[in-house]
Amino acid sequence: MAKRKKHSSNGDLFSHKPYWAHRFGTAPFLPMSRAEMDDLGWDSCDIIIVTGDAYIDHPSFGMAIIGRLLEAQGFRVGILSQPDWSSADAFKALGPPNLFWGVTAGNMDSMVNRYTADKKIRSSDSYTPGDEGGKRPDRSVVVYAQRCREAYKDVPIVIGGIEASLRRIAHYDYWSDKVRRSVLPDSKADLLVYGNAERAIVDIAHRIAAGEKPKEMHDIRGTAYMTSGAPEGHTVIDLSELDLEQPHAKPGMDKAVVRLPSFEAVSKDPVLYAQVSRVLHQESNAANARALIQRHGNRDVWLTPPPVPLSTPEMDGVYGLPYARAPHPGYGGARIPAWEMIKFSVNIMRGCFGGCSFCSITEHEGRVIQNRSEESILQEIEDIRDKVEGFTGQISDLGGPTANMYRLACKDDDIQAMCRRLSCVYPDICKNLNTDHGPLIQLYRKARAIEGVKKISIGSGLRYDLAVKSPKYVKELVTHHVGGYLKIAPEHTEDGPLSKMMKPGIGTYDRFKQMFDQAARKAGKEFYLIPYFIAAHPGTTDEDMMNLAVWLKKNNLRADQVQTFLPSPMSLSSAMYYSERNPIKPIHRNSGEVVRTAKGLKQRRLHKAFLRYHDANNWPLIRDALKRLGREDLIGPSKKHLVPAWQPRGTGPGTGRGEGARSGRKHGGQKFFTQQAGEGRRPKRTTKSKNTRRKKR
Repeated sequence: MAKRKKHSSNGDLFSHKPYWAHRFGTAPFLPMSRAEMDDLGWDSCDIIIVTGDAYIDHPSFGMAIIGRLLEAQGFRVGILSQPDWSSADAFKALGPPNLFWGVTAGNMDSMVNRYTADKKIRSSDSYTPGDEGGKRPDRSVVVYAQRCREAYKDVPIVIGGIEASLRRIAHYDYWSDKVRRSVLPDSKADLLVYGNAERAIVDIAHRIAAGEKPKEMHDIRGTAYMTSGAPEGHTVIDLSELDLEQPHAKPGMDKAVVRLPSFEAVSKDPVLYAQVSRVLHQESNAANARALIQRHGNRDVWLTPPPVPLSTPEMDGVYGLPYARAPHPGYGGARIPAWEMIKFSVNIMRGCFGGCSFCSITEHEGRVIQNRSEESILQEIEDIRDKVEGFTGQISDLGGPTANMYRLACKDDDIQAMCRRLSCVYPDICKNLNTDHGPLIQLYRKARAIEGVKKISIGSGLRYDLAVKSPKYVKELVTHHVGGYLKIAPEHTEDGPLSKMMKPGIGTYDRFKQMFDQAARKAGKEFYLIPYFIAAHPGTTDEDMMNLAVWLKKNNLRADQVQTFLPSPMSLSSAMYYSERNPIKPIHRNSGEVVRTAKGLKQRRLHKAFLRYHDANNWPLIRDALKRLGREDLIGPSKKHLVPAWQPRGTGPGTGRGEGARSGRKHGGQKFFTQQAGEGRRPKRTTKSKNTRRKKR
């Protein structure tokens, strides 16, 4: 058979000639059983997607997007959702795929999904029917790929999704407390797809169908494969040691590849690991990023440059596919919390140029915002109104990774093509960034005007440092799209940790709060901001957490459920945690910024306790810390004190009792309480106790 001409992965997503199986048409749901395949008239699947999530046919779930997109290309796609991984039997349920397996852990990294920041096993899983925990293995991508190989050893395996994407090179793994190899050699997959996978997976499918072997596909952007050294014609930029200068991209260097320090080197040298993290994040702009290569044993993991962002027509095509917008009927109507959360929401964009060092969105989706058109978004709202059971007129969110980056971009394409900044908004908002919220305001107004829509809330996290640039947007948001509470994430109050997070100073939060409160008063409404904070982030001292607690009390905020920093794979913050160096700045062996980090369980618990200063269980720990810090002036009975000197009976470490057990307003997994007058004072005797004394007399 003659070899098919290779189709560029930079071409339009929907420009391929449909595969012959397109004649079978569209499935109501992608099949999860042989019986469903029989009903569709299929004798086999061309591609089978194995996922750690429940199959929900909705564009908020990666397996649904990839499955429906491949179906639109003419392929027959089956789904194996949360298969029993104890043997290969469950992986034979649909028979062997004709072309390849597509393996993903799901919408979350399996380790983040299963374990808390304290490495305790979670009892629930919001991506599973009945919120049941334990339905996916640890390191799901590796385990699933192994079982696929056991089931049908000759079928190619392509791994992807956020777990594979964020473990594509040697990475620090918090749960084993060591640097692990790339997930590609561990899974023994043929190809790894990272980032926004649509272009790559469509190209891979058509090329395998044309007879090409995936291990020979070395020209597809956004992929990783195993190789032995750089091929001829490539210029190797060696950054395998510290203090080597990294040249910027120049004409004639389009075939340059950056050699990173090897897995063996970074697993023994945390400072080298920090160097790798810095280089990886600098090589993330699809317009100028170069290929990366990293030695693992006697072979190399080769990463092609990041995928080209989707255009607006392509985004419209992806989100306009015929999703059933519901969980697979095989679940019998079981409650799936992740579905309940997004069933009435609309994703309007992808990507984030914020570059927060603890977040994985930028590493996975890129810094360039990929926007849908107004028409596509408004059509989806109408589809929700007409097709989704239980719709009462309330749209829960118009957003994405952030609420207010829709149609924000660099003002100059040439400047963007050269840019290597880690963030467009840190340390300050770039002068070349367009911050006009006009298109988003217009979208909100058109969406509100749709017949049958009563309320549109904004549930995605707001970039308040961008919002303060548009008072008109803040007014529009508060007047029409806040339902009592609005969540934002200052993350901290102190400059030390904020500089490591690449977040704006607390003064920006204060400016936004002033604008928010003013807009609420003009609208005649009583609204509240819900600020989110992180405990124990790298660069945070005990004194920083103490100051944050004092700020919380001064502002009458009580956080009941709080977030302790969890080092997710490949983030800059994880590199800080592991190496105690700051990869935001140049890395050198004997110089550069050292980052002190709370690693011990006792110190991490103290940082969390400061965030929950109002919980009596935490008072002994906080009092000890205040004495050690020389701040006994914060211990006492008045409102100006952080904690009282006395301890309520039955409270303290390990009792599970205290103020944190009280009920309160809940939003987004956090509870915030209005501070009561006289907090910290000993409780007065009740009327009942007085009556009892009278009876005794």
